[in-house]
Amino acid sequence: MDPKASWEVEGDYFEGCNCNTSCRCVYLDMPDEGHCDATVAWHIEKGHHGSTTLDGLNVLAFFHSPGHMVKGPKWSAAVYLDARAKPDQAEALGKIFSGQAGGHPGNLAAFIGEVKGVRSVPITFEARGKRRSVRIPEIIDLEIDALEGGDPKQDVLLSNPPLSVAPGFDTVVSRSKKNTYRDHGFDLNNSGKNGFYSRFRYKP
Repeated sequence: MDPKASWEVEGDYFEGCNCNTSCRCVYLDMPDEGHCDATVAWHIEKGHHGSTTLDGLNVLAFFHSPGHMVKGPKWSAAVYLDARAKPDQAEALGKIFSGQAGGHPGNLAAFIGEVKGVRSVPITFEARGKRRSVRIPEIIDLEIDALEGGDPKQDVLLSNPPLSVAPGFDTVVSRSKKNTYRDHGFDLNNSGKNGFYSRFRYKP
């Protein structure tokens, strides 16, 4: 695969973590519990890496930050690729979301000190109204709902935070109904905690 190939991906993103709503890490404050455990999901509506089409595929990542997310220590990460991806698609997803292809994923990758694993798994991603959910059997079960604002017809939005998974898009502040993670020695239940969702678009 050509490392200099043009690429772009866009679609829906959401996450859940162990901070209270709203997570302080996006303001460059310390995590509520002194560490951050975050599950992040991306659904690619439209995307490509060179001539490889990535439409309709999903990617998940679990991040553990043992302290301040920017100042350190560095994070550990585990990446999960859509089992439906063909070999060339899986390679492209790995390059993009590991940060090797540059762009904003490359900016986030600078905070990572250890990658615990990258593997292909069945991923179920749903975006319905003000609810987002994603599941990997026996590993991840995450479901978030948008907070209701003073005007219930309008979302509670976070705009232009210093740290963001999806820069350039207003983030809908949410709370998790479910948030469990079991892999790589972790057995976590952070249900009832912070969630965010928005559109995303990445390119070099």
